[in-house]
Amino acid sequence: MNKRSWIIVSGALVIVLVVFGYTFLKSYMGNNIEISSVMPAQAAEADPNGGTSEAGADSGAAVSAEALNGEWTISEGSKVYYSVTTSQETVNFVNEKVNGSWTVDLDNPEAMKGSGKIDMTANDSGNSMRDEHIRGAEFFDAAAYPEAEFTAKSFDNLTSGWKEGAALPFTLTGTLKVRGIEKEVSIDAKVMYSGGKLLLSGTTVVTFSDFGMKNPHTVVLDTENDIKVQLELILTKN
Repeated sequence: MNKRSWIIVSGALVIVLVVFGYTFLKSYMGNNIEISSVMPAQAAEADPNGGTSEAGADSGAAVSAEALNGEWTISEGSKVYYSVTTSQETVNFVNEKVNGSWTVDLDNPEAMKGSGKIDMTANDSGNSMRDEHIRGAEFFDAAAYPEAEFTAKSFDNLTSGWKEGAALPFTLTGTLKVRGIEKEVSIDAKVMYSGGKLLLSGTTVVTFSDFGMKNPHTVVLDTENDIKVQLELILTKN
């Protein structure tokens, strides 16, 4: 093969490799998970005076302490989301293997307690290659630490003005344990009593470095250190 032919073949190979590399990169990077909330769209937000803060929202019937107090269990349909922002986009992961409980005691808020666990082998971004990577020893190390745990310490500003279908804002504070490392976190949360269930939605931000990890970087992709965590939980009473 003469020099001209080699140049043509080499050029063709470069084009093929570039196209393949771009396609592979787009496939690896793409966000495939949409976040959905357990809270109804435009849910009314309850206030301490017994009304709702959203204009035009109907006030539901008052919910008694008897209906609320007791042991509640995280049930089917609950999800935990993680969001990581890269130099190209925000990528979401979802985990549906969530379990835990919340002991509600409106008569003695300091006696409330709650905890939850998720299966770290079940984080799903809709891309098996990426999911396997994030489960590896460099990141969540799911083989050595198959579960992440959260233990609640306080439920601040959770008022007594519960109404059917109205969301109550509060701050959930506790300890998050990932890869055997514990970190105190505060979660901006809302809870709603609806149809005999508790719907809890909350967000917090942690970092890769909080749990001994380095945020991913490649020659073509940078990832921010922050990880947004979003709880979307459905609880049923025991």
